[in-house]
Amino acid sequence: MGTARLGILIMLLGMLLFSLNDVMGKWLVATYSVGQVLLIRSAAAMIVLLPFLWRDGMKPLIAVERPGMQALRVVLSSAEVYCFYFAVITLPLADVMTYWLAAPIYVAAMSPFLLGERVGWRRWLAILAGFGGVVIALEPSAATLTAPALVSILGSFCFAFMMLSGRALRGTPDRTLVFWQIAGAGLFGIATAPFGWVTPGVFDLSLLALLGVVAMLAHVCVNRALKLADASVVAPFQYTLLFWAVVFGFAVFGDVPRPAMLVGAAIIMAAGLFILWRRRD
Repeated sequence: MGTARLGILIMLLGMLLFSLNDVMGKWLVATYSVGQVLLIRSAAAMIVLLPFLWRDGMKPLIAVERPGMQALRVVLSSAEVYCFYFAVITLPLADVMTYWLAAPIYVAAMSPFLLGERVGWRRWLAILAGFGGVVIALEPSAATLTAPALVSILGSFCFAFMMLSGRALRGTPDRTLVFWQIAGAGLFGIATAPFGWVTPGVFDLSLLALLGVVAMLAHVCVNRALKLADASVVAPFQYTLLFWAVVFGFAVFGDVPRPAMLVGAAIIMAAGLFILWRRRD
């Protein structure tokens, strides 16, 4: 098996793991506060991660480049996760995932201003089409412009800015980025978990811990896929997240996709794939 094909398979596995993480998260936030979920999730991930960090040395975690940008990325990543779990309390998984998959379009729109990257007129048209897809999926009205929907949009922008900050921190080792991302979410959980704390039973505690491990394994799969194959080869498979969101949303929660959401998602995916394709030129 070629490395590119192996990279694709590992990316697909990573997207499936992220989807399972999302399903468990939506299930758990129906009972436990978002802060409590973040706290236990982060603690479990850190327990698994620390032995590897200790083996490789702790100095890269402390002597980081551009500490201000690192701190901003931690804040953005924590806000993004918090927004996601807040949104899925009431919204279908497919709806929330549609807004999140628009993040690469926001990145393309902001990269000329924040990173100095050149964006041609064809990509600008795709960016505008992607924004149109978001509007179609959102179906703006008094009934649809709810707090969870607006938080979803905010969270997807946080995710986009986090991706931009990641580009600005290319020289930082993956383990450093992951450590501070987990630590930031954990601190956010410590600050908010006491409000509405519900003591979990053994089974739910296991699920909350598994949430962090699954998310970390998903990140490992994505990082490994990007090392085995070019980003332009494996990145399009991130859109399988929407497929799994529809399948799991219907199978587990009985969510039936809205026609407007499906149309908007199709436009967002088409725009995102075109932008990715143009980046290869």
